[in-house]
Amino acid sequence: MPRIAGVNIPPEKKIDVALTYIFGIGPSSSKKVLKKAGISFTIRASELKPEEINALKDIIEKDYKIEGDLKKDLMTNIRRLKDIGSWRGNRHSKKLPVRGQRTKTNNRTVRGNVRKTVGSGRKSAPGPK
Repeated sequence: MPRIAGVNIPPEKKIDVALTYIFGIGPSSSKKVLKKAGISFTIRASELKPEEINALKDIIEKDYKIEGDLKKDLMTNIRRLKDIGSWRGNRHSKKLPVRGQRTKTNNRTVRGNVRKTVGSGRKSAPGPK
């Protein structure tokens, strides 16, 4: 199982898909990295030679911000928005959708799948005491 940038790459997947398991690398940037390294998109991750893995590591660490550094930057940006009191910062702190989505319905993902609706139908009549 190849390990690139502190992430175990799944060996059974093609290398262009397997690189997307690294936080900060998507499909288009994985293809750019592979083209720069001169590696075919169709080979499996388990078929990589050690020198190819080292080439991928060097390119990714040199050209891309990934994993911990990227997550730290994202948290810093959100904290900055909260500190200046912007609309987006307030939406982040209230755990509501930030980008203008409707909130009457369809915001369960952002709120953590909270179900606050009352069950439908009548309550059953209380039984004899």
